[in-house]
Amino acid sequence: MRVYFKRGMVAAVLLTTTAQFAAAGVTAQDVWADWKGYMSSVGYDVTGNESQSGDTLTISDMTLSVTMPKIDGAITFTMNSLVFVGNGDGTVTVNMPSIMPVHISGKDGGEEMDVTVNYTQSGHSLNVSGDPGDINYDYSASQVGISLAAFNFEGQAMPPEMARFAMTLTNIKTKSNIKTGDVREYSQTVSIDSLTYDAAFDDPDSDDNGTFTGSLVDLTLVGKGVIPPNIDSDDFAAILDAGFAFDGTFEFASGNSSANAVGDGENFTMTTSSQGGHLGVAMSRQHLAYDFGQKGISVNVTTNQLPFPVLAEMSEIGFKIDMPIDVSDQEQEFAMAVRLGDFTTSDMIWGLFDPGAVLPRDPASLILDLTGKVKVLANLMDPEVIENLTGPPGEIHALTIKQILVSAAGAKLTGTGDFTFNNADLETFGGMPAPAGVMDLQLNGANGVMDKLIQMGLMAEAEAMPARMMMGLLAVPGEGEDSLVSKIEIGEDGSISANGQRIK
Repeated sequence: MRVYFKRGMVAAVLLTTTAQFAAAGVTAQDVWADWKGYMSSVGYDVTGNESQSGDTLTISDMTLSVTMPKIDGAITFTMNSLVFVGNGDGTVTVNMPSIMPVHISGKDGGEEMDVTVNYTQSGHSLNVSGDPGDINYDYSASQVGISLAAFNFEGQAMPPEMARFAMTLTNIKTKSNIKTGDVREYSQTVSIDSLTYDAAFDDPDSDDNGTFTGSLVDLTLVGKGVIPPNIDSDDFAAILDAGFAFDGTFEFASGNSSANAVGDGENFTMTTSSQGGHLGVAMSRQHLAYDFGQKGISVNVTTNQLPFPVLAEMSEIGFKIDMPIDVSDQEQEFAMAVRLGDFTTSDMIWGLFDPGAVLPRDPASLILDLTGKVKVLANLMDPEVIENLTGPPGEIHALTIKQILVSAAGAKLTGTGDFTFNNADLETFGGMPAPAGVMDLQLNGANGVMDKLIQMGLMAEAEAMPARMMMGLLAVPGEGEDSLVSKIEIGEDGSISANGQRIK
């Protein structure tokens, strides 16, 4: 279902943000022909009845469709009228209807499905300006909506109370620039005052049901990319090889969501809120990158499996990865980071295992920040290549640990490190490339935490003794009470030492 919906919305976005890829100042017929040629090059069939009157070209009964052989289906986007108006000053105004249906048909798991989604807009305008090969598009709308209009499954119409979905965006402003040559280069900025959604389902054959609502405020999108001609949208590896590239960042100022669901006799309620976040995505033949983060997160979960709500708050959460995907015998850089800042939960949760409040209830944090160098040996974007792999898809050659931080219950571990790897030696360390380098660690409060666990009865003194001995072997006292530091060195010959003392 997500695949069908996504392909239909691609058509809608293309129509509203880049309705023409020919230059303002040319005839309306030239604009329509260029736009139609572009859509055809990416796999869409475009039809419509053309009517010319002066500088105005009207396309009536227009359809934009694409077949989907893998699910024996198709997506069809229709417009009753699309009008290109030459303004006589080197600009073109594009008039679009207020309602544009997207019809999706196919098989989901072998079962017939037929869906109509309405794309609506009000207070909208699309103006085109610029020069041939360098076009500017200025789109705005007071409101844009996406809603489920009809849903037929196995020939049966689903009433609104059984399935509904609606999304509304307010005060949308989009500015796009398209440069046309051997490829199409584009840059775009988008601002949206608010986004709200409302979805629900009710299974007639069981008690399963659910409602889902939420909103985001002050959304922005900044992106740029390259679109090559005649791409096969079902072969992502080929798209990248042809030169496709994208780099964009989505941000929002605040958000919230609510979910209420019943499934298999269990009730589930969850509310969330956030003080803002971002999502960055970049992809090209050379690399693939994601950068996700949120701040000021609050989660409240209630279920009939627990007699009290589960509460959690975090000052920040984030994940970042930038990895090479281009096959090469040269070393390429990668980066990865994970952040979980100041995690706290309710006293009721703490009370389950620490009713006497023996452990410090300090916020917990986790940070892992890595960079390094790898060799990519297989095309990671080609499913067939990955499926037939007989060995690892790549080799790691260097790893820098820029930061490790783990803190919870009064203990804190920090560290940095720098290693290289010998991929010709897979025996010294049991099948992994042999590392060589140094890691510096500092641990504060570990003995205090073990003392408190013994006091709580969660750990016996005999169980704590091996851990204390291990810390004594690998670490030396640091500055301050209950502080340990350690320098772990791994030699190229496979030797391991801790603080200058060889342990292997």
